[in-house]
Amino acid sequence: MDQQEQVEWGDVNKLLQHHGFRPVLFADPVENKALSELVLLDKRTAADVRATLKVMLTDSERRQQLIQELIRTNNQLKEDVQSHMRRSVAQTQRASELETLLEGVRVRVQELEERCVGRAAQTHGEMQQLQHDKRQAQKLVQDLEQALMKQKEEVSQLQKKLHFAVREEEQRVVRQSQAFEQICRRTARQSSAHDQQVLDVIDHYETKMSQLLDELRRTKGEEEMVLDHTSRSISPTFKTLIKAFQEQQKDGEAQAEELRKKVEHLRLELETRPTLKDLKFYKHKVRRIEKLYNLRLSQDENSFEICDNSSESTCAQHQQLLSEISSVVTGPNAPLRLHRQKPRSDTLKMNQYQPLVPTLELWAQQLRLLKDLQQSLNNLSARLLPWQPSEECPTSAEPAKVEDMMLLVDTLLENTSTHDEKVLRSPTRHTLGSMVAHFQKLFDVSSLSGVYPRMNEVYCRLGEMNNAMRNIRDALSLDSRVTTAEVVNIVSRMAASSQPQSALHDLLGEGDIDSIIQKVKEHDEFSRPFIHSSLTSCRH
Repeated sequence: MDQQEQVEWGDVNKLLQHHGFRPVLFADPVENKALSELVLLDKRTAADVRATLKVMLTDSERRQQLIQELIRTNNQLKEDVQSHMRRSVAQTQRASELETLLEGVRVRVQELEERCVGRAAQTHGEMQQLQHDKRQAQKLVQDLEQALMKQKEEVSQLQKKLHFAVREEEQRVVRQSQAFEQICRRTARQSSAHDQQVLDVIDHYETKMSQLLDELRRTKGEEEMVLDHTSRSISPTFKTLIKAFQEQQKDGEAQAEELRKKVEHLRLELETRPTLKDLKFYKHKVRRIEKLYNLRLSQDENSFEICDNSSESTCAQHQQLLSEISSVVTGPNAPLRLHRQKPRSDTLKMNQYQPLVPTLELWAQQLRLLKDLQQSLNNLSARLLPWQPSEECPTSAEPAKVEDMMLLVDTLLENTSTHDEKVLRSPTRHTLGSMVAHFQKLFDVSSLSGVYPRMNEVYCRLGEMNNAMRNIRDALSLDSRVTTAEVVNIVSRMAASSQPQSALHDLLGEGDIDSIIQKVKEHDEFSRPFIHSSLTSCRH
């Protein structure tokens, strides 16, 4: 054996010792006379054996690493399950908090709606009250106008009566002067008491005469005839008066006291009649009443205008608020197109704004569903991207934001969308867990730590069987494509014959043949259920 082969066999022995196997020993055929205890290998076979051993040991290391990776993956899966449980508890708590917040928002929205409806009803009641007050004020104004017209009529009548009284007084003074001139042949002196007495007597008789004329006028009903008769009988009446005056002058002292009383009584009657001063006073009073009435009327109009302006401004504010809400709900950029109405006139109509309530309720329901959607996206992110730190759940006071949801969806798309075929065809966690469970059931081991020794043992036996089958094919000069069953049949026929049996015993030895047959049977028993179980797992 040359130096190169010894180095190669030394490397193979190191690998065997590293994996716990005995090394391959080389013997000198000169020193060892018992050829039956030796195995002769040509250079080609030895090279194949070395290559096979290296491949088996390398494959064993790779499978051992795979099993360790499966163990680590299983531990990671357990940790992920625990983290998912913790997150689910946190999400459940968050859901309860969000429901509580939603109930508070609903109560607040209901209070605002009730307040808005109450304000509208109050404003409507105030408008009706103001309209009623306005009608009452208009009625009061009409009554005052009628009273003013009556007062004006009374004033005009008083003016006519005063004018007639002044004219009668002037005529009476003229008649007294004329009668006094006819009696005394001179004009009356104002400072003379005697002249004043004569004038009083004349006045008394004229009064009596006017009373008689009035009675006569009432009885006959002919005023013109009475006036003509009075004008014709003036001179005889005055003569009678002169005679009576001359008769009364004699006993004037006896009747003077009685005449003074009558004159005093007549003066009192004259004082009760309205004078110019009273007329001026009444005119001044009427003007003052008119000014007060006009002032109060202007104040009432101003108060009505102020009330109308305030009520109109309040109604305009409420109508503007409802119009803004309606424009947001029915606008082209509205988030939902349900319950949308055609725009109507800007007049204040309660029926126009009634569809706003179901639309706002629908929006509140969609906001609640947005929170559920955010919770589902967080769960999906934690499931697809377990290596990333989970985001903290927002508190109940923080609303769900669509921007956060869009960012989370973009992150999921960036991390899950790839064009690498290896990543797409890589097994999932569920597949790896199914494979580990299948190996535990196949190798009849209860724990995960017992899978690797059992697999190592199985692959060692399988490698020995493959080496033996390859050696048998080479010894019998068979093709490498010959199946194991054909090799077993050929060996059994050779064992049944006498001469080939001795040659086969000399070549391989009796113990080697039995071990090879046993290994072939074990391979047949093991390979069929293993392949069937593998195919079943792959299908599932």
